[in-house]
Amino acid sequence: MTDLIAGLGIALVLEGLLWALLPDTARRMIYDMANLPEQQLRMVAWAVVAAGCVLVWLARG
Repeated sequence: MTDLIAGLGIALVLEGLLWALLPDTARRMIYDMANLPEQQLRMVAWAVVAAGCVLVWLARG
């Protein structure tokens, strides 16, 4: 359970850094994502999920 909380904390830190350091870029990214076709957005999201799983698997061995 502590690993889950630590992972969520790291995700919040990274998300917050994006908005704190590059707010215009973050807004533009959200605008661009909102205008992507749904199928393309889903494929990118699944690729990110897969990459995250691979990273966790590599880190946890």
